[in-house]
Formats: sequence, C-alpha cells, structure tokens
Amino acid sequence: MKLNFSTGLLAVLLVSLLASCGGSKTPKNAQGQLIGVSPRPKYFPPVPYGMVYVPSGTFHMGPSDEDLNYAYTARNKSISISGFYMDATEITNNEYRQFVKWVTDSIAHILLSHVKSDGGQDVIDWKQKINYKDKGTMDKLEQMTYAPEDRLYGRKEFDVHKLVYHIETFNWEQAKLRENANKPRSKFIVKKDVAIYPDTLCWIRDFSYAYNEPMTRMYFWHPAFDNYPVVGVTWHQANAFAEWRSKFWEDYRISKNLFTEDKFQLPSEAQWEYAARGGREQSPYPWGGYYIRNKKGCLLANFKPGRGNYPEDGGFYTVRADAYWPNDYGLYNMSGNVAEWTQDIFYENAYSFTSDMNPYLRMDVTDDAPPKMKRKAVRGGSWKDIGYFLQTGTRSYEYQDSAKSYIGFRCTIAFLSRSKNDFGHH
Repeated sequence: MKLNFSTGLLAVLLVSLLASCGGSKTPKNAQGQLIGVSPRPKYFPPVPYGMVYVPSGTFHMGPSDEDLNYAYTARNKSISISGFYMDATEITNNEYRQFVKWVTDSIAHILLSHVKSDGGQDVIDWKQKINYKDKGTMDKLEQMTYAPEDRLYGRKEFDVHKLVYHIETFNWEQAKLRENANKPRSKFIVKKDVAIYPDTLCWIRDFSYAYNEPMTRMYFWHPAFDNYPVVGVTWHQANAFAEWRSKFWEDYRISKNLFTEDKFQLPSEAQWEYAARGGREQSPYPWGGYYIRNKKGCLLANFKPGRGNYPEDGGFYTVRADAYWPNDYGLYNMSGNVAEWTQDIFYENAYSFTSDMNPYLRMDVTDDAPPKMKRKAVRGGSWKDIGYFLQTGTRSYEYQDSAKSYIGFRCTIAFLSRSKNDFGHH
C-alpha cells in the first residue's frame, strides 16, 4: 500500500466515521400514535476538560464609560448571549504542544506505513509505536527533517514548516443562501492545509533593539513555560487548533458510542466580552471597577504599569495562564497576560448592524486580500499594553496572518440546552 505523501499529506487523518450513537427505530408499541422514535438514551452534557460554564444572559456590550476619543468603534448595545463553555485559561504552551505532537506523529505514521484499512478506507494505526531515537526510523523520516545545509552540528531535527494540519469544514455563509439551496454539498466544503508550529521569532520581531533571544529559543518548548500561554500563533493557527480539538474529541466519543458535541471554536467578540465581564454590569474590568490595583496597592493583572515598569505586576513578559484571581465565572486573565484572538472580523461600526442575539461577524478571506479585510478582532490587552486595553469593552485588531508575542487565544463550545440546571447540575 502506498499513500501519496506530496498531494494528500494528512487527508487520511480526517476520515469521517459513520456511527450510530444510541440508534433508534420506529417503536412497535406506537399503536398508530405519534410517540416519537425510540429508544432514545438519556443525555447529560459533558463538561469539556479545563472549561467553565458561562450561562445565558443579557449585557450591555461596549464601553463602560464615556467614549472620550469619540472613536465610535464600540457603541453601547444590549446583547443576549446563549450559554457556552469557555477555557478557564488561555491555551498554554503544553496544551498546544499536544496538537503539535499529534500532527508530528501523524505524518511520521504515514511515512512509516503505519496504516490500516477501516471500512474500505486507509486510516492511521495508532497502536504502532514510533522510536524517534532509532537511527533507522529517522532515516525513514528524512522528508520531515531539515536539509543537511540547514542543520546545526549535523543534527537531524524536524523541519517545523512541514508540520501541516489538513482541515475540512463547511462554508456556512454560502450554504445558507437561498440561491444555493439545491447545489450539492461538495460546493460548500472547504479544504485547506495549515502550518501549525508557532512563530517563535515573534519575540525578536516585535521589539526592535531588545534582547529577547532567550524567549525565542526557550519559550515554546522549555518546561519552565509549560503553563504559560502559547503565543506566536496566527488567527489561522488558532482556528486549526480548535478544529483539531473538535475532531480529536469527536473521534473519541464516537469510539465509545456517545453523542458528539458541537465544535470548539474561537469566541465571538460578544461571547468574549460577556464572559470577561463575569456577570458584572457596566464594570470596566473583569474584577469590577474602577481600579487596576486592589486596596493594598497590588496590581490585578499582567500589563504595562505606568510608563513601563514591566516587573511591577509580578511578571516581566507573560505569566502562568492561571495567575491572578479569576473573575466571577472562573475565567483567568481575561484582562492582561496575552491579548486573545476572537472569531470576528474587526469592523469599526459592527455594533450598528449585527444582531442583538448572539452577534457574530466572521468573514473568511485569503491572505492576499486587502489589509482592511484581514483584520480580526483582538480583546483583553496583554503584558506589553497599558491599562486602557485591559477594559472589557476595549476593541483592537491584528491581521489574520500575523503572529505576535503578545497574542494568544482560548476556545469556546456551545452548551446544547437551556441551562445546565436542567440536568441536575448546580
């Protein structure tokens, strides 16, 4: 059996498995009555590991104080949000490395022909072991390593640019159009490959004439930074992580004959702000307002105090993703540490036309689109930002193909019911 490595590197990884979770049939005891399809198993929503529940509610989206700059980029508006789960912390280096390792192992398995047939399709045999310390194994994985002229001291190392994840999703924006109602499903399937390794050079690129080389060399892989937020990831890479996380969980639940859940994704701007406020109405910060210090004078987030006293808040660059006190929903560092990607395109006047029910303004454009079309909304402020950017209502943006040392992300997933109290959770 031979797999075409160059043209379909990871297509084999994303085979959709057809499975019946709690199958159903027409009941024999219906007696001609409408009683539904049975049997149907009882459903109890699983709580994704590391996530907290954010209940449905209404809030005023936008600045919690007067818009002194008259920027009109966030006019106050009443918004209703349905319940969801959100990562308690920003995605950490160690969590993102699980994604990188999975992609690395997947490619290696394919090159080593660790493949089996499942329902007439070729899938990876994950029970096979890979010994990366074995010279013979590494010789077979030559395609994954740097060319000889790119090696230091002749060491064989994986070329991070070849760590590519294959994504297959639906273009819902096109599928919803009435004129497309009778078109085949294939017209709305989007397939693309995303290089997923963080850009560690961002630590040097973002700051001119500053010695940040140790962070470039060490930050992503060293155990000292395991629980620090991952940075250097583009909007595309953050979405690729969410797609992999969805597929990873879905495959497990199908294997256990369980119902699958909705997909993980980046939060919308509205979800992010609603969660950041923690149920506090008109408070400028996740902990309330109106100050960035507590009564003892201690700073409440990781940012740039004063005119640049970076270590005053207890950090210098980033800090642990669970540092400082969480807000009332149990979410850490919704202000400061790293700013966070959201799903939405950044449009100055978005609040004037988006819905007041779960507003969402996603637009997928190619990286050769005009710069204004590539802007994605970024929220929360970071370790290098002043206090203004820490406010829950402050909006900013970055380009979708940019990787920064001060931008990370966290995921959300929809809660599939009215309230978790319906299931006996309190």
